[in-house]
Amino acid sequence: MGFYQEPDNRAKLLPVSYNEWEEKAKEILAAGPFGYVNGAAGAGDTMKANENAFKRYQIRPRICRDITKRSMEISLFGNKYPVPILFAPIGVNSIVHSEAEVPAAKAAASLGMPYILSNVSTVPMEKVAEVMGDAPRWFQLYPPKDRELTKSLLKRAEKAGFSAIVVTIDSTLLGWREQDLRNAFLPFLTGQGMGNYFTDPVFLSMLDQPPEEDLKGACQKALAEGNNTCFSWKDLEYITQQTELPVLLKGVTHPDDALLAAEHGAAGIVVSNHGGRQLDGAIATLEALPSVCEAVEHKIPVLLDSGIRRGADVIKALALGASAVLVGRPYIYGLAVAGEAGVKAVAENLIAETELQMAICGRKSIEEIDSSLVLKM
Repeated sequence: MGFYQEPDNRAKLLPVSYNEWEEKAKEILAAGPFGYVNGAAGAGDTMKANENAFKRYQIRPRICRDITKRSMEISLFGNKYPVPILFAPIGVNSIVHSEAEVPAAKAAASLGMPYILSNVSTVPMEKVAEVMGDAPRWFQLYPPKDRELTKSLLKRAEKAGFSAIVVTIDSTLLGWREQDLRNAFLPFLTGQGMGNYFTDPVFLSMLDQPPEEDLKGACQKALAEGNNTCFSWKDLEYITQQTELPVLLKGVTHPDDALLAAEHGAAGIVVSNHGGRQLDGAIATLEALPSVCEAVEHKIPVLLDSGIRRGADVIKALALGASAVLVGRPYIYGLAVAGEAGVKAVAENLIAETELQMAICGRKSIEEIDSSLVLKM
């Protein structure tokens, strides 16, 4: 759609480390798309804090343990998954790849890893579900202001075989993102990321003219619905009442909010600060994780995203109480560099590194990873 630049020559050998993927993506993408993925709020202090928090914890391994037979399997909401890693919801994949969300969804399906489809995907949820077959998938919801639209999106997700709803509540207003401002880049205004809105009968009924006749008006209406600054705990409760699927609340960093989320029907929590893209100077997710787990007394799953780059990061998050982690920017860089193969390579590398880390720690399963494994320096 004008933003993706097809590279003349892709490297025959794919990158390995996160930094290599990032550098390669920067070479391939135009400034606007790369800045959108790479950028953060304000000075970027929250994004830096997310990554630096992992460095403050060190792993203390145990030795002389039989680690011959290993398993990274976890269970969430009655479903078993092969690894404690999920694909985080990231919207407008069309700015980095011509097939948008489809390659990432296919890669996730091939690995059996849950793929969390963004509410603002360019490809509508039904098409993503079609390419994934029976593979596990969750749907992210930016709760609209209109309750009928909320119900419609939830029912569509249920019908399309999504098995959980991730209500993201830390971006009812877009953060101060200087790279996007510098590049004058907001892909939603060109119709990208509108796949679920432009195929929703309730949303279409809200428009004076269909998107093909008034694209700008339709995009602005969708953005206005997503900027739900009046969302309250009662609204979360309403969402949980409209679906039989487990509802997770994403964007929690305060223990009091975690407790309120559980009280108002959340079946799980995602400790997240939107990858540092929303509030500059905010607490790192890893630093927030222990208090959130303590607040809910481990009665509901607590997942973590923002800052996961390596296997050691995964191990540290699990040791501090996370049931699983979400990975975001790394797989998007993989998508930009090599499409489905790139996403799969990023995930496979992270899985392999995590399993190796777990084994060298003297643990043979996720259940054996606990707080005794890490020390804060």
